[in-house]
Parts: sequence; structure tokens; C-alpha cells
Amino acid sequence: MSSADEISDTLGHLHQVLRRAATRRDGDRLPDAQVELLRLVERQPGIRVRDAAEALRAAPNTISTLVGDLADAGLITREREPANRRQVRLALTGEARRRIDAYQAERRALVTDALDRLGDDARARIAAAVPDLRALTTLIATGPPPADS
Repeated sequence: MSSADEISDTLGHLHQVLRRAATRRDGDRLPDAQVELLRLVERQPGIRVRDAAEALRAAPNTISTLVGDLADAGLITREREPANRRQVRLALTGEARRRIDAYQAERRALVTDALDRLGDDARARIAAAVPDLRALTTLIATGPPPADS
């Protein structure tokens, strides 16, 4: 197995384990796509549906459906732009913020507990890898460089 496969598999599995463990206690689990959209709106309050679709690499109608579902659940609000009533800006509700905060606190507790059970050397290696993992994430998110013309 290549190192790219091992990294991809390990990080994917870590994400899955954290998500399942954190939502197991919550009991009110949202689909991953809805969580991704909520977290995007948290990072970019006022984002438009089209911009959210681009950021999540999804079709605008897919994001519109997710927005509708989240609005119906009382987790997101839609505000029409005065200059262009067809444009909508998204924001989290208080309930969405509460759920995100609780979810993040649970994930933090799970990771902290697991890190506490590792040795000092393992914790140091993991901490040292975080900046490089962030850089890797950014490179993957931005996609390959444009081909020379």
C-alpha cells in the first residue's frame, strides 16, 4: 500500500470514527452533507447558495435542497439580498450554533482522551504533523495547478 493510500485511508477512517462516536451520544445525527454545509456557513456567514455550491463542489440545486431541509429544521436562515431578491445569504440559527458547539466539544473530548492515552513521543509526532496535514488539506481542496497553455 502506498503512503498516499495509507494517509487517505487513515484520515478517512479517523473522520468516520470521530463522527460516529460524537454523534452516538447526541442521538440527533444530521447527514454528512448537511453538517458540511452548516460548517461552511459557520466559517463564512452570509455565503450565497451558489458560492456554497462551488466551495463544496456540489450542484447549486443540491445545495438549495440542503438549505431547504436545514431551514425547515430551524438550523439555517435565508436572507434575500435587497439589490437582487433572487440572491439569498445564509446564516446559522442559535440552535445550529448550539449543536455545532456541542458536537465540536464532544469531538475535542474524544481526541483529548485518546491523546492522553498515547505516549509523549506519539503525541509530539502527531502535533508536529498537524501543519503539514493542513497544507495537504489546502492543496487537495484547491485542486491541481492549471495546465500550461
